[in-house]
Amino acid sequence: MKLFGKKEPLPAETAARVPPGQYLTEKWPVLHYGPVPGFDPKKWDLRVFGAVEHEQRWTWDEVQALDAEVKALVTADMHCVTTWSRLDQKWEGIPFRVIVEKAKPTAEAKFVIAHSEHGFTANIPIEHCLRDDCVIALRANGEPLSAEHGRPARLVVPRLYAWKSAKWLRGIEFSATDKPGFWERNGYHNTGDPWKEERYWGD
Repeated sequence: MKLFGKKEPLPAETAARVPPGQYLTEKWPVLHYGPVPGFDPKKWDLRVFGAVEHEQRWTWDEVQALDAEVKALVTADMHCVTTWSRLDQKWEGIPFRVIVEKAKPTAEAKFVIAHSEHGFTANIPIEHCLRDDCVIALRANGEPLSAEHGRPARLVVPRLYAWKSAKWLRGIEFSATDKPGFWERNGYHNTGDPWKEERYWGD
């Protein structure tokens, strides 16, 4: 795929996949706040809790076993609020529907709150997570996630701006109420739909 600059026009078929205000890149920029956390597979776990019938807590070994059992491959375009878009990003991991099947969210659960290392959170309306393209990614483009891109696990919600696809995932909370996360509390839009250019509060 040819790399296009911010001012170079895109072919019509490609342009139709790029939301307003975005430019296309083949690079995968690294953007985050704070230090990259370490990963100790003996201490790491993933918790599922909140408005669910069955809370879950999985070790890294258990997550790998689950991944081997129900492995999913999702190819989706990735859009960053900083205006770059990367097409046909490939993610592999555990379908979010498996989290739903095992934890069984209650009828009151309207939001998913992703909990990451260092206390970071991101809030997502539950309907975005119930789509077939939502995944707990362990690999990207055929390789395990790098530390900078969220090792060992990342929530991927392709239909929203990429900050909603929380890196360094440690917990999934189902909530009856909305709980704006770090970026949302610091000026970013509460929903983050790239096709509506929901970048910041007031957009």
